[in-house]
Amino acid sequence: MKKIGFMGAGNMAEALVKGLLSSGVFTKDRIIMSDVLQERLDLMSSIYGVGVTQENPEVVEFSDFVVIAVKPNLVGSVMDEISDYLTHKKILISIAAGISTASIMRNDKKIKVVRAMPNTPALVLSGASALYCVPSVTQEERADVKRIFDSVGITYIVESEGLLDAVTGLSGSGPAFVSIFIEALADGGVKMGLPRGMSMRLAAQTVYGTARMVLDGGIHPAELKDRVSSPSGTTIEGIKEIEVGGLRGIVISAVEAAVRRSKELSKEEKR
Repeated sequence: MKKIGFMGAGNMAEALVKGLLSSGVFTKDRIIMSDVLQERLDLMSSIYGVGVTQENPEVVEFSDFVVIAVKPNLVGSVMDEISDYLTHKKILISIAAGISTASIMRNDKKIKVVRAMPNTPALVLSGASALYCVPSVTQEERADVKRIFDSVGITYIVESEGLLDAVTGLSGSGPAFVSIFIEALADGGVKMGLPRGMSMRLAAQTVYGTARMVLDGGIHPAELKDRVSSPSGTTIEGIKEIEVGGLRGIVISAVEAAVRRSKELSKEEKR
């Protein structure tokens, strides 16, 4: 059975460990984590029973899959630290936003790198992730990496690294956009007299339940909308106001702006 290591023990790394253990993809004796904060490592060890170390090279030597889970500005120094310990049999998985596979590979084109774009709902095992794999990663290895991210939600593999910018704008930034909608929906309830706590939970559950109907039931959002919209009813009256306010266009523009900024950050990283 293969082993996996995480360089960085932050929230996203913890989410992946939690998902891997709960799904049985890896057992605790085949997971190791490193971090500069010993307190964080002690916490991970006590909660999940995984191996811990403050030495990144130890993580690389132990692991078949090595997850780079540090802040983007630290990726270069981490790669300097582990370069002598890498072999071409190991898979490097980077979840550092905006850092290209070319930057990670540097001059070694044989390094097997997967760039991943997960999102924050992975913390509750409901994430949406996309992966880009360099050509040297085999189909079997791609499937193995996909299983890692499937443990915390749904996963797609894209064939062009540039599409990760679109993923960043949609599912990466999306939780913030959806949060604004939930808050606005709850504010509407409060305006009409509902207590704040009740209104917030009703709004969040409504979004959650509707998403489950799309994902689990395979129902198109337009069909769901039509099911709730009775002739001359309350829902269609509200929909009219949404359309007058231009919500669709605003959301599309928000995704477009986030994608544009992601591309700008990628260009800045190359300089």
